[in-house]
Amino acid sequence: MLLAPGARAADGHALVEPLQARWAEIKYQLPEGAHAEEYALLGKRAHALSEANPNVPEVLIWEAIIAASEAGARGGLGALSLVKQARRLLEESLKLDEGALNGSAYTSLGTLYAKVPRWPIGFGNRDKAEAMFARSLALNPDGIDPNYFYGEYLVERKRVAEARRHLEKALAAPPRPGRELADEGRRQEIRALLISLGGETTH
Repeated sequence: MLLAPGARAADGHALVEPLQARWAEIKYQLPEGAHAEEYALLGKRAHALSEANPNVPEVLIWEAIIAASEAGARGGLGALSLVKQARRLLEESLKLDEGALNGSAYTSLGTLYAKVPRWPIGFGNRDKAEAMFARSLALNPDGIDPNYFYGEYLVERKRVAEARRHLEKALAAPPRPGRELADEGRRQEIRALLISLGGETTH
C-alpha cells in the first residue's frame, strides 16, 4: 500500500519519538559509565522497530544515531562495527527520503566521516564529511544539529571564525517541539565549545 508522503512522514516522526526521548535521557541525564550499555539496549528497541516498520527512513536514521552513540561511548576498535552499521543504515534512509527529519542522515554521515579514523583502520574522510555537512545545511540551514556538528568539525580543523558563526547559529536555532531535553543539552555543549574558543556567547 502506498501512503501519501505527508502521512508517511507523520508516522515516521511518531514512531521515533520514544527513541528520541530515551536517547536524550541517556546522553544528558545518566552518568557516562552507563551510556554504552543503555545505548545498546536502546539499539535493540530501534532495530525491532525498524524490522516491524521496514522502509521508514526516520526509524533507520534513529537506529543509526543510537548505534553511532554506542560506538562513541565504547570507543576503540570495537566500535568500528557499530559505525559501519550506522553508515549503512543512514545510506539506506537516504535512498528512501533524503529530506527525512530535515536531512538528519546527512548530518550524521558528516559526523561519522569526520570522526571515524581514516583508512586503513576506518572510513573517515574529510572531503566526504564536508560534502555531507553541506547537504545537511542546505536542507536545514537554521537547525541546531547541523550547525553544531559542522561547527565542531570546523573547530577541529582550526577554522575558528567559520566555526563560531555556525555555533552561534546553532545556539539561536528554533526550539524543537518534544525535544526540550535534547535541545537544552545541545545548547550546553554549544556554549562550552564557544567558551573554549574564547570570548562570550551572544545567547
